[in-house]
Amino acid sequence: MNRTYLKAGPALLLVAMLGHAQANDASATTMSQRLPDTYAQPAKRVDLGHGRQLNLRCSGSGPQTVMLEAGAIADSSTWYRVQPLLAARARVCAYDRAGFGFSSEGPMPRDLDADVADLHALIRRAGLGTPLVLVGHSLGSNIVRRYASRYPADVGAMVLLDPPAQDIGRFAPAWQKDEDTLSVQRFAFLHRCEAAAQKHALPSSDPELSHCLGGPDPHASGRLNAVNLSLKSRPAFWRTVLSVLQDNVQVFRQPVSASESHGSTPLIVLSAANTYADALPRDRKGLEEARAHTQAQIVASSSRGRLVQVPDTSHDIQIDQPEAVVKAVEQAMRMARSSPE
Repeated sequence: MNRTYLKAGPALLLVAMLGHAQANDASATTMSQRLPDTYAQPAKRVDLGHGRQLNLRCSGSGPQTVMLEAGAIADSSTWYRVQPLLAARARVCAYDRAGFGFSSEGPMPRDLDADVADLHALIRRAGLGTPLVLVGHSLGSNIVRRYASRYPADVGAMVLLDPPAQDIGRFAPAWQKDEDTLSVQRFAFLHRCEAAAQKHALPSSDPELSHCLGGPDPHASGRLNAVNLSLKSRPAFWRTVLSVLQDNVQVFRQPVSASESHGSTPLIVLSAANTYADALPRDRKGLEEARAHTQAQIVASSSRGRLVQVPDTSHDIQIDQPEAVVKAVEQAMRMARSSPE
């Protein structure tokens, strides 16, 4: 459920399939744990006002609270391997962003500012103790960074899982040219999925529209797959997906801002080993350089920034190596409790 696979350019979030996708070699051996059926129903719907609610899942206890921020079109279930491990050490929460999972649709556009505003409201309305340790995967790392820039007093530390490459065109111009062409086709397809959802025509037996939802996840129960299929058949889901991915085109086309600074806030970046395993040979070097440059810039934005390479991982570090995520969060919590060196 919600394993959103990205092709050679995760920076622009090329969606291979919005539902289930086959596990790749790096993660096939780590997917034996099944998704629990607790994800088939909401946990706690927190009222944001104006008729909107966000679904929040919290577990564990402790003096520090960890907030988990999912990738682009994923929901709280992406943390199904990490959250139980962290709950033995701290209070840990994950949530469904607006339009995903069991959360209400949010106002458009669904850009970084909208996500940051929702997260801030959620933290206040749910009464979560600050400063938080914010953990973000993929696009979630951009949301976490934007939040930390806007509300630094709320953030005690950050752990960022494989932040996507920004400014790829400077390092891999041929890839960027192909991506621009594919992007037109991708959005045309997503608009067709949205139109079908508006007509309540999903799932569909149409050969093309059948790809909107993909197949069932073999690691989930029939009940969970049925719920997931229903959630992703909603027009709100497709409107949100389109808005998020359209904004991502602009977000990731730009380099990390030279003015981005997080002072002495502890910041740990986990870098995956096989993010570009499926990239064309002509593109892989440039893509790797773009990602390395981006992640180095992010690490340098804090005087207490650290880069950690995580072997045997795809872009989905939280699924492939959940223990590595837990180790990084524990380190970030210790750093947050200590004074800067």
